[in-house]
Formats: sequence, structure tokens, C-alpha cells
Amino acid sequence: MSIKNPYWILLVVSLPTDSATARMRIWRALKSLGCGALRDGAYLLPCQPLLEDALRQLADETIREGGSAWLLQITAKSVDEEAAYRALFDRNEDYAQIAQSLSAARKTLSDLTPQEITRLIRKLRKECEAISSVDYFPNETSARAEALWQDFVATAETILSPGEPQAASGVLGKLDRHEYQGRIWATRRTLWVDRVASAWLIRRFIDQEARFLWLASPTDCPQDALGFDFDGAAFTHVGSRVTFETLLASFGLDTDVALLRLGAMVHALDLGDVRTPEGQGFEAILDGARQRCADDDKLLDEISTVLDSLYTYFKQAK
Repeated sequence: MSIKNPYWILLVVSLPTDSATARMRIWRALKSLGCGALRDGAYLLPCQPLLEDALRQLADETIREGGSAWLLQITAKSVDEEAAYRALFDRNEDYAQIAQSLSAARKTLSDLTPQEITRLIRKLRKECEAISSVDYFPNETSARAEALWQDFVATAETILSPGEPQAASGVLGKLDRHEYQGRIWATRRTLWVDRVASAWLIRRFIDQEARFLWLASPTDCPQDALGFDFDGAAFTHVGSRVTFETLLASFGLDTDVALLRLGAMVHALDLGDVRTPEGQGFEAILDGARQRCADDDKLLDEISTVLDSLYTYFKQAK
């Protein structure tokens, strides 16, 4: 059996003794990187450029604070030695704890308010990402944990946003915006990310005279209304696209780079992922606005200002 990962980065440090603050800061940084400890003061990571840069910065900081540091590249001399190194990065126990947390949290969802569910999702997402970010050797355990997380998010979103559409199949044709003016557009009430962003897109770029209906149930959609973001709607999830992206493609707006970047944010958030730089902030603003606004009309007006600002930012960003 060959050695799969022969190269490793080893940081050997003697932390400063006269500065508890510096010692704690450096130790926390090593922990956040998920370093494996060969012994006290000897920290190991897989040989990757970004990880090597991070350890080099910590070595430099240690020296500036009066300690000593050596950054070395080492190799595993045998399969057994490599296995011993890799064992330092075994995250199975961490993933088992996450699985328990997700299982326990899932049992409480029906008793929580939407705001409490949103906060719970953020908390658990942060815990999951803290582990996955330092899981340098993903395996079946990490894949199962990811599946559990996606299942939990789907269950929570079902409560937060009843009637979330299933992706339809088919090819999107190009539509003429001039034929969609002054129309009634309808979607599920209690707006969340994809619906509020789609409503903004409709009013801002497709039908400036649009009137909106917020439905208690998709079955309440009038025949003369254009439905969006529910099963059977005129515009909904198609393939891998969320409704916002379906509207972009359908009306030829997918050449606008700023709208595409907004679409990527909406797509990620709709799948429970806030790792886009703007996603977490937008979700927090939307959550707060939904608590403050008396109805969906006011919510759309308030969030439209946020989306206008994001669009302008993306338009100017290089």
C-alpha cells in the first residue's frame, strides 16, 4: 500500500511565558486550524499552501511575542506512520456529537417560533462548518453528517416556508417582458429568501406595474395570476435553479453579472448555505424585517431597499 499523503507541515513552538494573552491567542489560532498535536508545542497539518501560510504567520507572531518557532516540512516514512498522522485528524467523534445535536434539535422544531428556528439553524450551521472546515480527510462519516444536516435544514424550511416547491424538469424558453406588464403575480405568504428576492426582481426588472397576491395556500392562486415559487406555478424551481434563477433565465436577465451574483446568494440561502460573503448578513436582515413588518407588502418594500443596495454593490464590484 502506497503512502497517500507523504508531506506534512510541522510547527514547533515555544510560546512566550510572560504574555498570557499572546499564548492564548496563538493557542486558539492553532485550535481553529484543527492542528494535530504530536506533543506539547509540536503541531501538524497536511501540506497545503494556505495551511502552510497560516502556520508561518503564527510562527512569525510567536517570535514577535518573544517565543521561538520552527516551521518544517516532514514526510511520512511508512504507511503506518502516515496512518498515525492521519489519526490525529479523525473527526468521527465530532461528527457523532453533531448527529446527536441535529437529532435532538429536530424533535423540538414543531414547538419553536420561526425566529427561534432561524436562530437554531444558524447555531447548528456554525457548529457543522467549524468541523467541516478542519476535516482534511473527508470520509463516509462526514458524508453522512452532511446528509443529516441537509435533511435537518429541509425539515426546518418546511416549517418556516410551507409548500416549498420540488424542482421541475424541462427546458426554459425565452419570454418577452413586454407581454408580462401590469400583471398579478402570486406566491406563498410569509415571504422568505427566494420569494422576496423573486418579487423584487419581478417589480424591478420584469413588470414595474406588478401587483402581488400573498397566498395562504397555492390552491388559492387565481387563474389569471402568474404564480411563482410553488409547485405548479408558472415560475418555480427548474432543475438546479431556484425560482429567482428561473426568472433570470426566462426573461433573458442572466447576462447581468450583478443579478447572477444575487442569484448565487439566493440559491445558496435557499439550500441552507450562508457561506456566500453577503448571505449571512442578508438572512439576518430579512429575519429582523420579518419580525418588524406587519405584512408582506411592507416586508417587500423594506427588503427591496436592501436588494437594490446589494445589486448596486455587485454592479460596481470588479
